[in-house]
Amino acid sequence: MNPIVHALVIGVPLLTFLMGGAALATWFERRFSGKMQTRWGPTVVGPAGLLQPVADALKMMQKEDIVPRAADRTLFNLAPLFPPFLVIASAAVIPFAATIDADGAVKATGVVADLDIGILWVMALAGLMVFPIWVAGWAANNKYTMLSGMRMVAQGISYEIPMVLCALVPVIFAGSLSLSDIVAYQAVHGWNALSLSPSAIVGAVAALLFFLASLAEANRIPFDIPEAESELIGGVMVEYTGIKFGIFMLAEYLHTIVASALTAVLFFGGPLGPGPAVLGLGWMLGKTLVLFVLIYWIRWSLYRFRSDQLMDLCWRILVPLSLVLVMLSALLVAGGFA
Repeated sequence: MNPIVHALVIGVPLLTFLMGGAALATWFERRFSGKMQTRWGPTVVGPAGLLQPVADALKMMQKEDIVPRAADRTLFNLAPLFPPFLVIASAAVIPFAATIDADGAVKATGVVADLDIGILWVMALAGLMVFPIWVAGWAANNKYTMLSGMRMVAQGISYEIPMVLCALVPVIFAGSLSLSDIVAYQAVHGWNALSLSPSAIVGAVAALLFFLASLAEANRIPFDIPEAESELIGGVMVEYTGIKFGIFMLAEYLHTIVASALTAVLFFGGPLGPGPAVLGLGWMLGKTLVLFVLIYWIRWSLYRFRSDQLMDLCWRILVPLSLVLVMLSALLVAGGFA
């Protein structure tokens, strides 16, 4: 019950897992893409190249820190710090384990802050992610970074809408904004996206749309237009060098991990699975890893969308479908079928 002890016992391991996982993700993506493209990937630094992320970090820390002469120095230096902070803060409400009491009730554990408004907390922080990106694009005083920042804000705000609407589907079924309550609901009524309950089809479609919107929020292919088109060069990171560039990339990988974990909790039961509750952490990590690998499979398999295709997909397909899913969820609950 002591908040300091709670933070040390749960918060520190979670922070260590996220930071270490993000570092290993840079190695994994290069190895994974190498296998898909019939090449080796990292092999030199450490066994199978496992120490390559350490070498990358050391190299970036030694590079010269360049700030453009006409840039807003204060905002330019602060912008890279906020994305990883927001992503890590959103992970604080995700339950990574669960226990079952004597009455058979499921209680989610392994959560830093079990907020009653957990999903609202995550969505609010996801919405705030566009501000440091815009600040980075504007502070550099470069027309290319500003253009990229504007596109990233447009993309982030647009795809936030279907993501929030799809997240409302399990919220409506569980009747709660708490991620722990959503996990407990799935223990009784089946995993929304996997069971044969009346809510299964709605949950499965919502899971797919939520996952696609998460890719766009994380700026992953095929949704990485803001830093992919030739006239934008490297997006808002054009003027950033060394460790500041590395922090932006760290935030992107952290976002991928947290988005995978959140999808697992909302739609696939999170820490729930066959066997005793002690295996809950294993199930949670396994589901997160499967979704994590799927993101990279998509990233190295598909082409990027054009800007018009990107926005058309969101406003003409994802948003209307998400609204339909929310209405169907409400009808199922009102009719007693969920």
